[in-house]
Amino acid sequence: MITLYGEGRGFRVAWLLEELGLPYHMRPVDLLRGLENDSEFLAINPAGFIPAIVDGETIMVESIAIMEYLLARYGPGPLAPEPDNPAFATYLQFLHMGEAGLAGPVNAIVATIILAPENEQANWTTGWALDTFKSRLGLVSRQLAKTPYIAGDRFTAADISVTYALQFAQRTIGFAFGPAELNYIARTTAREGYQRAMDNFPATKAWVAGLATAN
Repeated sequence: MITLYGEGRGFRVAWLLEELGLPYHMRPVDLLRGLENDSEFLAINPAGFIPAIVDGETIMVESIAIMEYLLARYGPGPLAPEPDNPAFATYLQFLHMGEAGLAGPVNAIVATIILAPENEQANWTTGWALDTFKSRLGLVSRQLAKTPYIAGDRFTAADISVTYALQFAQRTIGFAFGPAELNYIARTTAREGYQRAMDNFPATKAWVAGLATAN
């Protein structure tokens, strides 16, 4: 059975595992308290970031790389177009953009809010990161004006990547999306795979429920 370490971006991996119908065990990792004492996890990823997976003798880190590995080994089925499919290039572009162009820049803002002294939180880097997120979001919006899902008429793993990034921005920096993006998020998160993954992520589920109550 595949062991998935950590919540956070591990949600992308869990959602994909649910869509693929693969059994897995989710092993929590607390990055904020006592990570230096978590020898089991540090043996898997000495760099100390999540997510990571162990699949037999294979160890993988980085959520998008893990997704590509799982699709190559156990898929892809309908979750990834074949390379000769006209949708493949768009799929691959947005699969990676979900982290590199969307969630990554937002993460810089979140880290600054959490870790930086108050008088340093409004800095050049956070402005750049927000501008970067908005520019990549423009590509997402343009694509969604043409197709219901990010790579065409059917749901793919790229939608997992992008949806996670959009929700990350909603939940952490309160980014307000337009109707097209909100309808897209509603479509993708209505899937049973998303709901099952959320049930396996108790900290994430509690956090999201808390945000809903606060709003």
